[in-house]
Amino acid sequence: MCETTILTQNGLTVISHCPDCGMLNIWHQNLLLCFTPLQFFAFQRFTNDMNFEERCFPFPDGSERVVLCTPNRDINFVYTKQEWESFNTAMLEAVYLLEVYNTIYQ
Repeated sequence: MCETTILTQNGLTVISHCPDCGMLNIWHQNLLLCFTPLQFFAFQRFTNDMNFEERCFPFPDGSERVVLCTPNRDINFVYTKQEWESFNTAMLEAVYLLEVYNTIYQ
């Protein structure tokens, strides 16, 4: 694994970046998602466009959660409203910081 720089931390989500290879890592509790910059920006736009209220449904514990499907039908991510907002806020902060880094270092 690369030496990464933490771009942002919001709630349970930490996003880091490797300045050498360019990969971005989203750490969320026990999940680790790895993206190239293009994949990360596409994923950020995709999740940002998802409306929690339109996509959530009640879970057995009584909380409402949104399900983020993955290409593998057997693996899905589930977020409460607060987790979803923190997750999206962290990704937006990371996008801004990457733009700043790209402006400074290019």
